[in-house]
Amino acid sequence: MKKIIYPGTFDPITNGHLDIAERAAGLFDHVILAIANNPKKNSLFTVDERIDLIQASIEHLENISVSSTATLIVKFAKENEAVALIRGLRSISDFEYEFQMALMNRSLAPEISTIFMMPDEKYMHLNSTVVKEIAALDGNISAYVPAIVEAQLKSKLNI
Repeated sequence: MKKIIYPGTFDPITNGHLDIAERAAGLFDHVILAIANNPKKNSLFTVDERIDLIQASIEHLENISVSSTATLIVKFAKENEAVALIRGLRSISDFEYEFQMALMNRSLAPEISTIFMMPDEKYMHLNSTVVKEIAALDGNISAYVPAIVEAQLKSKLNI
């Protein structure tokens, strides 16, 4: 079984993340969305809340699961017998950062490949930070996140 890890903070998950996850699910036997549990980041949603939101957003996909990790992602990949990591690219600046991370991960675990995937062009401008900012200003985010995420964002932000 070929497994791939899709790591990220997913705070919150967006339709761009889901686009990549769904396409990865068509290429691999199993996709694990690995939520980075980094206490140094000031996340809006707890890890458990993010897990719940992602699970609700992917329930139509049988070969995707959700987990969290506070370890190096290549260590998590080895522990889960994954062959690769998948990273989304939206822009040149994403590429520069992700390229550096891919090289470091290859240095740490040469047996784990990194695959880059671009989201559908209608999601190229999306990121979780922008979605949270729009939501905080009571903007319409329905095209950018699943309905459950939109509802939870509004609740969290008292909108």
